[in-house]
Amino acid sequence: EEGSFDILGLSALLTITMHAMDDVLKALKAAGLRDKVKIMVGGAPVTQSFADQISADAYAKDAVEAARKAKSLIGR
Repeated sequence: EEGSFDILGLSALLTITMHAMDDVLKALKAAGLRDKVKIMVGGAPVTQSFADQISADAYAKDAVEAARKAKSLIGR
């Protein structure tokens, strides 16, 4: 809850760690912070379908796409 940021980026290297992304979103919601930050997800095993499933705001397949989507999310 300290500090200020607009976007939280989450990345997973293995399928067994992807569930942690959903845990983070649930924790943000429980803390009343989910609507205050945009969530971007990516990483080798992550797909758009998974991003939709956990209600992430954006999915990116690589760093270039992530930068473009981040700018879009914050209106730049």
